[in-house]
Amino acid sequence: MFSNFFLKSFRILLLPFALLYWLGIAIRNWLYDKRILESTSFGLPLICVGNLSVGGTGKSPMVEYLVANLKNKFKVATLSRGYKRKTRGYAMADEKTTALEIGDEPMQFHLKFPEVPVAVGEERILAIPQLLHDRPETKVIILDDAFQHRTVKAGLNILLTDYNNLFTRDFYLPTGDLRDLKSSYKRAEIIVVTKCKKDLGEVEKQKLIKEINPLPGQLVFFTAINYSRPYHIISKMEKGLDKKVEILLVTGIANPRPLKKLLEEHSNTYQMLQYADHHIFTIDDLKEIKQAFNKIDAGEKVILTTEKDAVRLLKFSDEIKDLPFYVVPVRHQFLFQEESKFDQLVSDFVLNFKKED
Repeated sequence: MFSNFFLKSFRILLLPFALLYWLGIAIRNWLYDKRILESTSFGLPLICVGNLSVGGTGKSPMVEYLVANLKNKFKVATLSRGYKRKTRGYAMADEKTTALEIGDEPMQFHLKFPEVPVAVGEERILAIPQLLHDRPETKVIILDDAFQHRTVKAGLNILLTDYNNLFTRDFYLPTGDLRDLKSSYKRAEIIVVTKCKKDLGEVEKQKLIKEINPLPGQLVFFTAINYSRPYHIISKMEKGLDKKVEILLVTGIANPRPLKKLLEEHSNTYQMLQYADHHIFTIDDLKEIKQAFNKIDAGEKVILTTEKDAVRLLKFSDEIKDLPFYVVPVRHQFLFQEESKFDQLVSDFVLNFKKED
């Protein structure tokens, strides 16, 4: 509690830097709005998934949701920056690729959808032609976390905002978490409020829509987090959780709050080892995990981690294959029975896409 108070107080002291940051992104967006800086369009449907803030709003599960819904209808590919990878430039995932080479989120996409081309490249304007050269059959590209990168103009922008920290209530870095202008939400065709409570009511829904203040034609959807049955990190065997099982939670993600809430509901007690977002696990970390696990005095106990963390732990497959090490999958659950409406909007965009002159 004290640490949270200290952190908030410290971030308030950084307000002058936040104002300078706001000025910088305001000038940059103005240059794009006035077409002094150019945004490039491509001759195929580009779907951008992004947000206005740093931290977890559910971009990776949304990319996976889109891939799962489109891959049987169209030749789809994903393009990410490849955050915190050890390489640079353009790369296409193959059977020998590791998370260190392409980043944890792209590796997660590649493992889950091995038949789908997964590419990375810091400069998307250069990476898209390279992807199309490698996979000329591609008909749709999903751009992961590209909303604020305006060098490429997507035809469908899906903007995510966390129910617990709406962009309307946030402030600019480093005082808050915003990395883009609040007004940039106007560039999105679809806004998704993520991580909502599952019993969100119609009255609160309308209040949130009023607060977001969508433009005519903009659509707002609401999703909750849906956790599926955990599966073993190596064998993929599923396992149900009950209150008799003692859990060691291992995470290196931006926002583990929803996962902690899940464990509070489905276990009597749990312990946690929390690492920094996108943490690259070392052999010393693995020793720490094993020591913490061995100290747990319980008849039945497991180690639980996220899919994003799992791809960074797979390099230790020999060391963890015999441990009860499980991964908990996550997906978006659309509220108010609007999943089919969302799916249809995305499909219609691809089917009715027309190249700009």
